Amino acid sequence: MTYQFKYIKYTTLLQWLYVVALMTSPCLLHAQYSISGTVTASDEPVQYATIKIMPLNEQKLTNENGFFRISKLSPAVYEITATITGYRPKQEQVELKNGNIVVDFRFTNSDLEIKELDAVIVSSNQNEAVSGRLKDVVGTSIYAGKKTELINVKNLNANLASNNTRQIYARIPGLNIWEYDRGGLQLGIGGRGLSPNRSSNFNIRQNGYDISADALGYPESYYTPSSEAVDRIEIVRGAASLQYGPQFGGLVNFVMKEGPKEKPFELTSRQTIGSYGFFNSFNSIGGTVAKGRLNYYGFYQYKLGDDWRPNSHYNQHSGYAHVAYNVSNKFKITGEYTLMQYLAKQPGGLTDAQFREDPSVSVRARNWFRVNWNLISLSFDYQFNDHTKLNWRNYTLQGGRDALGNLSYINRPDDGGNRDFMSDVYSNSGSELRFIHQYKLFKTTASTFLIGTRVYKGLTNRKQGDGNNGDGPDFEFTGEEPNKSSYRFPGTNIAAFAENVFQINRRWTVTPGMRFEYIDTKANGYYYKKNIFVDDDKIVEHRSNPRSFILLGIGTAWKFTGNKELYANISQNYRSINFNDIRVINQNARVDSTLRDETGYNIDLGFRGTVSNWLYVDISGFYLKYNDRIGSIFTRDQDFMTYRLRTNVSDSRNIGTEILLDGDILKAISGGRARYKLNLYTALAVIDARYVNTKNTAIADKLVENVPPFTFRTGTSFGNNRFNISFQYAYQAKQYSDATNTEETPTAVDGAIPAFHVMDISVRYNWRAFTIFGGVNNLTNGRYFTRRADGYPGPGILPSDKRNLYVTLQFKL
Repeated sequence: MTYQFKYIKYTTLLQWLYVVALMTSPCLLHAQYSISGTVTASDEPVQYATIKIMPLNEQKLTNENGFFRISKLSPAVYEITATITGYRPKQEQVELKNGNIVVDFRFTNSDLEIKELDAVIVSSNQNEAVSGRLKDVVGTSIYAGKKTELINVKNLNANLASNNTRQIYARIPGLNIWEYDRGGLQLGIGGRGLSPNRSSNFNIRQNGYDISADALGYPESYYTPSSEAVDRIEIVRGAASLQYGPQFGGLVNFVMKEGPKEKPFELTSRQTIGSYGFFNSFNSIGGTVAKGRLNYYGFYQYKLGDDWRPNSHYNQHSGYAHVAYNVSNKFKITGEYTLMQYLAKQPGGLTDAQFREDPSVSVRARNWFRVNWNLISLSFDYQFNDHTKLNWRNYTLQGGRDALGNLSYINRPDDGGNRDFMSDVYSNSGSELRFIHQYKLFKTTASTFLIGTRVYKGLTNRKQGDGNNGDGPDFEFTGEEPNKSSYRFPGTNIAAFAENVFQINRRWTVTPGMRFEYIDTKANGYYYKKNIFVDDDKIVEHRSNPRSFILLGIGTAWKFTGNKELYANISQNYRSINFNDIRVINQNARVDSTLRDETGYNIDLGFRGTVSNWLYVDISGFYLKYNDRIGSIFTRDQDFMTYRLRTNVSDSRNIGTEILLDGDILKAISGGRARYKLNLYTALAVIDARYVNTKNTAIADKLVENVPPFTFRTGTSFGNNRFNISFQYAYQAKQYSDATNTEETPTAVDGAIPAFHVMDISVRYNWRAFTIFGGVNNLTNGRYFTRRADGYPGPGILPSDKRNLYVTLQFKL
C-alpha cells in the first residue's frame, strides 16, 4: 500500500509537469522580454527624453521620473539610443537572451554639446516654468559658478502690453524698480544697491548685443523691448563683468522670440485696452521655410494712452524683424532690425506737500520727451564640430532723444518763459568675436575654454540750450546755436576676455577668467559759464581721458545629486565716468568736474537647485565693494537754494541676502499626477548698504541712496493649460534718494522714499485659437512713489500709478 501510494503521487506530479510544459511551450519557443531603464542629467530625472530602439525603429518618451519601458521584444541584439536637448546622444548595445534587461543612461557635463542650449528651469516641464537659472555653458557664453537668473516671459500671466516691470521681475530678489511709467516706455531697475536710473548699472543687451544709448560713455536705456515679443530675460549678476563689460550690476539680456520651427507660418495678434485711454496693438508673424533652413519672425506694435495725471500722453511705434538662414549644418547667418519711436508729454514732479495733498495734480504743462531708436545687427555662427564653435556679432545704433520743458525747481511755478531743450544724437557700432572649445582635461570630464574680443566705437552729440516759450513739442533751439552747451563725445573701447571651466571631476568645476579693457573718452565742444553782472563766458574744451586696466575673477561650483549645487565667485568691476554727465546744466543737480572712475568687486556665495522635483531654491549672500562711489550730496548754493551735487562721495560696501523659493504645491502633494498647478513663489532680499572710509561726517556710516534695506515679493498662480489666475504682493522698505539721508527738502529732489506695498491680479483663459487676458494693477489703489528725480521726467516726486485695469484679446493662427 505504501509503495502504491508513492507511485500514484509520483505519477500525478509527472502529469502536472507535462501539462505545464504543453501550456508554456509556445512561450518558450517565442520568448518575449522587455528593456527598461531611467534617463538622468546631472543626477536629475529627465522627462520627455527620446528613447529609440534599432533595428525596430521604435521610439518612446520617458515619464516625469525619467523612466521608460519597451515591451514584447524577442531575443535579439538591439541598439538603444537616448537623446535629450543640449547633450550628445548616448547609445547602448544589448542582447536579449533569457530575461529582461535594465539600461540606465546618465548624462553629465562631459556630455554637453557646444550649441545653443535652453536655460535650466525650475520645473521638469520647461514649457510651463517661469523662473530658473542658466546652464554652465549656453551658446558661446560661460555661466558656471556665477549667480544667474532667468525669466521665461512667454509663460508669465502679467500685463505684458504695458511692460509691467513689477510683475515681470517679481521673481528676481533684491531689484529696486522705478515705477512711474505706465506705458512701459523705459526700464528702470537696479540691483544690490545700485541706482535704477534707466538701468545704467546693468549691461543691457538684446540677443547678445548692446542696446543702450552709448554702452561706453552713456549707458542709459531709452529703449525697452516689447515684452510681448520677448521669449526670456537672462540676468547675470556682477560676475558678468569678465565677458560682457565691467558694470557692477551685471548683464540683462532680452532674448527675443523666433518663428516656430515646426510650421511655415504663424500669426499672433494681441489687442489690449485699459484704464486712462490705454490701447496697445501687437501683431507678429513667424515661421520656418526653405526646408527648415530659414527662420523668420517680425512684429509691429502701436501703443498710446494717457496717464492718471493731467498733462500726460504718449504714443509709441515699434517694430522688429529677425531672419536666420542656415547656409549649412555648420554655418548660420542672422540679421535683425529694431525700430522704436515715441513721443510723451510729461506731467513733471511734485513736492512732498503736493504729493500728500493730492498726487494726481500736475504743475508742469509744457514738458515733452521724444525718442528715435534704430538697431541693426548681423551675426555669424560657425560650428567646426561638436566641441568647437565661433560666434561673430556686429551691431550699430543710430538714434537719439530730445527733452524739452521747464526744469526749474518744482516748488516754483512755471512762468511761461523759454523752456530748456536738450538734444542727443547717438551713432554707435560694435563688433564682438567669441570662440569656445570643449576639451577633455582628465580623460573623463569635459572642460570648456572661451576667448573673445570686442571693439566698440561710440559717438554722442549733445546740445543744450533754450527752446521756445510755447507748450507744444517744438524741438528746436531759439538761437543759431545752443546757448548752454554743445559737445561731441567720441569714445573707443577695445577689450579682450578669456574664461575656462575646469571640470575637476563630475561634481566640481573651477572657472577663472580675466578681461583687458582699453577706454578712451573724449570731449570736444563748448559750454557757457554763468556770470551775474556780465555776459556769460563761452568756454571751449578739448579733453581726452585714455586708460587701460585688467579685471580678474574666479568662480567655483560643487554639484550635488538632483540638480543642486553650491556656487561661489569673486569678480572685479569698473565704471568709467564720462564727460557728457559733467556738462549737463541743471538747477536741481550739479556735477563735480573732478569726477573719478569707480572701481570695486562683487562676491557671491549661494546654494541653488530643485528640491524633490517640485521646488526651486536659490539662496545666496553677496558682498559688493564700491570704491570712489559716485553719489549725491544734499547742499545749497549762494542763493541758499538746495540742490543735488553728484560727486565721488566715498567708498561703500553692500552686504545682503537674496532668496528665491518657487514651487508647485499640487505637484508636491500628488507626486506629479495633478491635473492643475498651484505655484507659490517668494523673492526676498535683505541689504545693508553704507558709506565707509570717509572723513565727511555728513555721510559717514549713512545708508547708500536708492537701496531699500528690505524687499519682499510673493505670489501664487493656479490653473492649467486652459486657464490661470495669478496674484502678487510686493513690499518695499523705506529708502533715501541722497547720501546724507535727508528726510525732506523744499525742491523734493532729495528726501526719503517711504515704504509701500502693492498688489496685482491677472487672469487668463484660452479657447482654441483665442486667449483672453485681464487684470488689475495696484489692486488696493495704494498711494506711493519710488523715485525723486533731479531732471526729466521731473524734477521732484514722481507718483506711481494708481489702480488700473487691462484686457487683452489674443488670436493665434
